[in-house]
Amino acid sequence: MKLNLAARLFAAVLGAAVVVAVAMGVGAHVNLNRDFLGYLNEQAVLRLELAVPGVTAGYQQQGGWEFLRQRPELWFRLLRPLPEGGSAALTERPKAAPTPAELTGASRRFTLLDAERRRVVGFDAPAADAIERGIVVDGLTVGWLVLTPFESVSSGAEKRFADAQQRTAWVVGGGAVLLAAAVAFWASRRLLRPVREVAEATHRLAAGDYTTRVPARGGDDEIGRLAHDFNQLSLTLQRNESMRREFMADVSHELRTPLGVLHGELEALEDGVRRLDTPALRSLKSEVVTLHKLVDDLYELSLADVGALSYRKTELDLREIIDDTAGAFGERLRSTGLALQVQLPAEPLPAFGDARRLRQLFANLFENSCRYTDAGGALHLQARREGAQMLIDLHDSAPGVRDEQLPRLFERFFRAEASRSRRSGGAGLGLSICQRIVQAHEGRIEARASPLGGLWLRVALPAHG
Repeated sequence: MKLNLAARLFAAVLGAAVVVAVAMGVGAHVNLNRDFLGYLNEQAVLRLELAVPGVTAGYQQQGGWEFLRQRPELWFRLLRPLPEGGSAALTERPKAAPTPAELTGASRRFTLLDAERRRVVGFDAPAADAIERGIVVDGLTVGWLVLTPFESVSSGAEKRFADAQQRTAWVVGGGAVLLAAAVAFWASRRLLRPVREVAEATHRLAAGDYTTRVPARGGDDEIGRLAHDFNQLSLTLQRNESMRREFMADVSHELRTPLGVLHGELEALEDGVRRLDTPALRSLKSEVVTLHKLVDDLYELSLADVGALSYRKTELDLREIIDDTAGAFGERLRSTGLALQVQLPAEPLPAFGDARRLRQLFANLFENSCRYTDAGGALHLQARREGAQMLIDLHDSAPGVRDEQLPRLFERFFRAEASRSRRSGGAGLGLSICQRIVQAHEGRIEARASPLGGLWLRVALPAHG
């Protein structure tokens, strides 16, 4: 059975807590049997060192060890430390202070051996690794005081202490496991909830529901950024889908109009309603040209979108291209009553680009102004160099474009006034192609309101040299 992410997280955190708890218990046990027992044995050795002077003084006072064999109850009194600066009799020695060694019964593990290493009194089964200290009187070793070290915690206060330590370790470990289980449960429910919401929303998005959104949890952590990025992705896909549908509708509309005209003209000719003369042929050719231009524009835009639009860039003078293009539109501008004013600098405008595409750029700009500027208006074009870029400004007179529509002028098929555009024959693709050409030359194009009352198009291209 496959576990979901929440179950795996819960199991991982809980498993880690269990491992830590077990490690704590094992560590406490090892520490008790090694470090704690070592501490107890060190304290017992210190107690052994303190007892040696008293045992030596007792031998000197009694003249031997026979008194201990006769009165073994004096043994523990003999082990009492001597007072500072003196050698008191056995009956005058004060009780030993309650040191850790005394509390753990170190003196009960002392054994007294005579010079022949025979047991005199004390612990009756000294270990083979017992710690020994010699009892030296007048330069002769008269006996041995032996300490049997702890091998394990077995009884008494140390046993109770060890049990208490183990109980504490297991209680702390159990509490840690319960706390980890609570944290894991909270994390699996609280922290992973946004992830589950994003996963479910992703399924709906993949199924085509681009209106899907996930609730914003707030904060600037990874979960919050994930939700924000998902909503941005969904919004982008929704916009793209809307643009795709609008694009298909616009394409079908633009194709339907000239095809409808052609169909009507051909039926009129076939039925004899209209004669096949020069005006009829001119009308048919006009619709074919419109249709051909629309298809060409769509083809160029599709190539630009996939980066397949060819560019052959060379060093050129932008001033010559602008001047030639303006001259080519001179007759058309005069026929529509538009006054053209061109201001070009005396020095060259060096650029690095595709001359054919740049001619297409300025031709589309002039075409746009010719189509949408009222008769009797004016066009002003100015080109100049400013620093590392060249600026080309094209102003035309009324009618203008509303401020909220200016950013959309470079969208495909967008027309500020559909009826006027339909009358002028524009499909709303010229400025889109201009934008692609400018971007391919690492420049930018902007639309603003013109002081002449119409549209102000600014093209900025990088200067060369």
